[in-house]
Amino acid sequence: MAQGYVKASDLPQVIPIFPLAGAIVLPRGQLPLNIFEPRYLNMVDDAMAGDRIIGMIQPTGPSLDAPALSAVGCAGRITSFAETSDGRYLITLTGVCRFRVVAELDGRTPYRQVRAAFAPFEADLTPPEGEGDFDRPGFLDALRRYLTHRGLDVDWDAAEGAPVEALVNSLTMALPFEAAEKQALLEAADIWARASDLAALLRIDAASSDDDGLIQ
Repeated sequence: MAQGYVKASDLPQVIPIFPLAGAIVLPRGQLPLNIFEPRYLNMVDDAMAGDRIIGMIQPTGPSLDAPALSAVGCAGRITSFAETSDGRYLITLTGVCRFRVVAELDGRTPYRQVRAAFAPFEADLTPPEGEGDFDRPGFLDALRRYLTHRGLDVDWDAAEGAPVEALVNSLTMALPFEAAEKQALLEAADIWARASDLAALLRIDAASSDDDGLIQ
C-alpha cells in the first residue's frame, strides 16, 4: 500500500478517535469530513503533524460529551486536506484497517484516544482478488430495487464495472442504513461476508416496500 502498512504492527498502537454515529470508513474507502469543533481541529492538526491516522468509531449511547464506544472501528489516513476561510477543515480519510478497542486513554488530549488492536483485522491490509462467488447480477438487482424504493440512484456503469471491494464498501459507507446496521457491516468477517450481508439488507428493505403496497 502507498502508506507502507503491510502488517498490523506497522500501525500505531495509540490512535485518536472521531466518534460519529452513522459514519464509518472501510479499508480503501474514502470518507469526506467537515471538521469544525475545536477539539477535532486540534486532533487533525496533531494527526497531520504525525502519521495522519484517525480512527472512526460509532458511539453506542446518546451523543453526550463522552459516549460509550462500539468495540470495533476503522482507522483511516488523511489523504486530502483543505482549510476554509472560516477555519473549518475539509479532509478525506482513506480507510486502512479495522481495529478493536483495547482501552481508552485518560484525558491526555482534548479529543479521545484509544489503544487499538489491529492484529485481528490484519487481512484488511491486503486488497481482495477476483470476484470469488460474488453474484454481481443478483446484487445489482437487489440494489436497483432498494434505490427505487428510496428514490435514490447511482452511476450504474461504475457499479457494473467496479471491483467487488470498491462497490460493496462504498455502498456500505454511503447508503442511509441505521447505525447498528452499518456497525454490523463494518464488523463482517471479510468482504465476501459483507457483500452477502449488504445484499440481504437491500432485499429486506425492498421487500418492506412491497409489503407497504399491499396495505390499503
